[in-house]
Amino acid sequence: MTSFHELKIDPIIISALSNMGFEEPTPIQEKTIPAALSGRDVIGLAQTGTGKTAAYGIPMVDRCQPDLPQIQGLVIVPTRELAMQVAEELNKIGSRKKIRALPIYGGQEIERQIRALKNRPQIIVGTPGRLMDHLRRRTVRLGQISIVVLDEADEMLNMGFKEDIEEILRQAPQRRQNLLFSATMPVPTQNLAREFIQNPEMVHIDPRAVTVVNTEQQYMEVPELKKLDVLCRLLDLQNPDLAIVFGRTKRRVDEIAEALSKRGYSADGIHGDLTQNQRDIVMRKFRNGTTDILVATDVAARGLDITGVTHIYNFDIPQDAEWYVHRIGRTGRAGEAGLAITFVTSREIGHLRYIEESIKHKINRKPMPTSSDALAGLQQAVVNNLLEVAGREDIQGYRALAEGLLEEHDSETLLAAALKILTREPQENPLPILTEAPPIHVKNLRNPREVNNGYGGYRRSSNPSRKKNHSRTPQRSY
Repeated sequence: MTSFHELKIDPIIISALSNMGFEEPTPIQEKTIPAALSGRDVIGLAQTGTGKTAAYGIPMVDRCQPDLPQIQGLVIVPTRELAMQVAEELNKIGSRKKIRALPIYGGQEIERQIRALKNRPQIIVGTPGRLMDHLRRRTVRLGQISIVVLDEADEMLNMGFKEDIEEILRQAPQRRQNLLFSATMPVPTQNLAREFIQNPEMVHIDPRAVTVVNTEQQYMEVPELKKLDVLCRLLDLQNPDLAIVFGRTKRRVDEIAEALSKRGYSADGIHGDLTQNQRDIVMRKFRNGTTDILVATDVAARGLDITGVTHIYNFDIPQDAEWYVHRIGRTGRAGEAGLAITFVTSREIGHLRYIEESIKHKINRKPMPTSSDALAGLQQAVVNNLLEVAGREDIQGYRALAEGLLEEHDSETLLAAALKILTREPQENPLPILTEAPPIHVKNLRNPREVNNGYGGYRRSSNPSRKKNHSRTPQRSY
């Protein structure tokens, strides 16, 4: 395996990468970095989760000079979430070299961004619409830009940003380096690349090679009315550190998140109807481990790169193979194991076969867990939590109470009762029935264009300081 040193990266940047937990380059980094460091334009075909931010971030930080008081690098991204994530990563890569990146995006007060621009960051990471706002106000000037990155170019064009992107690129110097990254290369993306990118180095990372290697993929045939029941059993049985549950619609996401929260799970939902402040709060809680479970729509989760996601649950099967790849690509990165489980109703089996055919990978069928399986998993989690607490020094105040109880009762009976209370065995009341998601219809499995689509891995090591909240005592009904 090639090392970062072999890629001839500045040692001060390698020091920052080591501090971030990066030990060796991912395939896209190994192919992109040498070409970018040599000054060539690059076109990279790669999905989210391949390590592409560092693939362009390392050459960009290398090229920027900390003592120059102007914007030298520009990254254009489709969403505010991605702008924040990319800027955060670039700041980490550039920390030892004192290169700073600033995210600018809609939904945040522009005056606040103008004040931040006065601190003279070397790199701007922005969404097209907000970048245009700053260019009109002349609060961002691109005259000294030496490197431009278009991240998720296909998504930006799908969102209608073609004219904005073209205008932004026209205002940048003609003599500059261009890097374009895209999951797909439809005609509009090809035309954009043809107009602005000169003699590029082509880098292609097969999405199947990224998502299949480290992510175990399973499916369960689950009747629609039992999905929530099965999801709760899986959460108790597997006790994931961080999990993302995907629902097909905004209403579906709200219902799942509310149902999980009512049963004691630490869950939040995210979708396009939330305000920017609400989205920021949800993502902050999920990233720091305050929330264990994020329930999301496909569009809301596009571009999210969260450290430490161990499980993906497709509550509703995704509309097409590309979305399936995006979903499961959020786990199983940087050599770490991940698990993706997809719920499929009997009428959706044909659509599952289409996805398997598209990704050239068989998804293993697993039986639904029983209530006994889930209860056993929950009991084990309670035992682990009890042993962890027993090893602390902050339980001295309870010893006198324990000794008093032991004078009247035997220890086995007391411990069994404590475990029963902590586990909270299933109640009699059934789980609520969620609104059924709109069905998927596949007219021709050989022609993906005929799929009804009417709705709209690599990462560094998990943060060892993140502590999972094991103190929850959810109400269960299996």
